[in-house]
Amino acid sequence: EDDVSDDKASTCGTVLIFLSVVLVILTLPFSLFVCFKVVQEYERAVIFRLGRLMQGGAKGPDSYARVDLRTRTYDVPPQEVLTKDSVTVSVDAVVYYRVSNATVSIANVENAHHSTRLLAQTTLRNTMGTRHLHEILSERVSISGTMQLQLDEATDAWGIKVERVEIKDVRLPVQLQRAMAAEAEAAREARAKVIAAEGEQKASRALREASEVIGDSPAALQLRYLQTLSAISAEKNSTIVFPLPIDLITYFLKTNDAQTQKNAKAAAAAMAQQEKNEQQEEQRKQQEQQKKQQQKQAKSATVLYSDVKQPAKTQESTIAVATLSEHQQSTAM
Repeated sequence: EDDVSDDKASTCGTVLIFLSVVLVILTLPFSLFVCFKVVQEYERAVIFRLGRLMQGGAKGPDSYARVDLRTRTYDVPPQEVLTKDSVTVSVDAVVYYRVSNATVSIANVENAHHSTRLLAQTTLRNTMGTRHLHEILSERVSISGTMQLQLDEATDAWGIKVERVEIKDVRLPVQLQRAMAAEAEAAREARAKVIAAEGEQKASRALREASEVIGDSPAALQLRYLQTLSAISAEKNSTIVFPLPIDLITYFLKTNDAQTQKNAKAAAAAMAQQEKNEQQEEQRKQQEQQKKQQQKQAKSATVLYSDVKQPAKTQESTIAVATLSEHQQSTAM
């Protein structure tokens, strides 16, 4: 019985071994994909054995973390920032960074990418808060360089290399945009007026010099006249021009000038005589008014004198009547 049981046990063991070998042979191609891991050229594998970092590659049943070394782009969301001169603006930027040390990025920080993005947002707000509005609008390159240095220094302990920082857009309030547009328009109009004035000044100087040159040479004026005629005739029009030498009409121009001067003198003399007559007429009217006033004053004085003389006569007659009555009474007694 013991021999029979031993034979059965050996037979079962042989069968199990055979089945194991067959199973290994059949699953070997599939197990190769599980046992071997391929890391790309732009990636690095950080290997851990029982939670400890391993140097020199994998040597057994280890765990690993795959790290991508390619440059990543992070679009910083718009940040509401209060500038140094108390103006609220919305600023957004772009950050380009990559992992420079795969081991440090895994061992020193929980999530290097998330930490770098949060730090980029806070750095953007802090940097813009220390600048004036005109500096933000005109010095974007220097501000971007300052932010890049600050981020690179802060993320060096995380194995992150910040390659570039660019400010995308600065959004201003609508009222401030209108005020700045009005200011810029006024400045452009002022510059345009100054430029126009300078052009007029230069043109007047050039015309003065040209007139001096033409005045020294009478033939130059004739040549200029002919040049103007040729420029007019070059255009397609139906105008017919008969050129005449200017010397032919010089005499008539002089005659007209002399006659004009005589007419002007005669008109001036007539105007002077008319003014003189008007003055004499005004003086005569004033004298007549003075005579009328004197006559009125004389009449009023005569009337006053007659009014004063009449009461005196009435008083004398009254005294005479009273005296006569007294005399009669005395006679009757």
